[in-house]
Amino acid sequence: MTHAGPLPRATAWRRVARCVARAGAMLARGEIHQPKENVGRVIRFADGSSGRVYRETTVDRTVPLDPCVLVVAFRLRAVRGRGHTAFEWESRLNTPLFVGFPGFVSKLWLTHDSHGNYRGLYEWDGPVAAEQYARALWRVLELVSERGSIGFRVFPNLRRDDVLAGPSRLDGQGRGDEDSWSRVVAAV
Repeated sequence: MTHAGPLPRATAWRRVARCVARAGAMLARGEIHQPKENVGRVIRFADGSSGRVYRETTVDRTVPLDPCVLVVAFRLRAVRGRGHTAFEWESRLNTPLFVGFPGFVSKLWLTHDSHGNYRGLYEWDGPVAAEQYARALWRVLELVSERGSIGFRVFPNLRRDDVLAGPSRLDGQGRGDEDSWSRVVAAV
């Protein structure tokens, strides 16, 4: 799904540990929020799949200076049927694994699609920071995901809400069908 792979394990786990520590402090200061405005929206992708937003996470932050959209996808190992509902409830516990990374702005959590793929649709401040996060997150996801199912794509110079309002902003970006899983085509 992507050409960049995970960070070396030791590097990734150090970054995740720093993130969790920052997230704890952010939580204590009340800087993490779960708005409801986007919950229930259905996001469709160029590969024909779609997911419903089941949670949104934001943090107190100034307007990004170098905004980008990050799409992360993975397929959980051995999760079927009611297991998807359990994962969606349990995933709230995963919030400390990303909100403390430098540059995090927001995340839309999407339900699994018809292929069992989950996606996170993020806004990040800085494409390099977004890629570093995704490459560190890979090490966490590989513990619970099917081999070869993890991928990410960074779309620089875009705000998440602008892409949701006008998905055509992604036209011409990406590598054709290879990246179709990451290109938003509609948000209703």
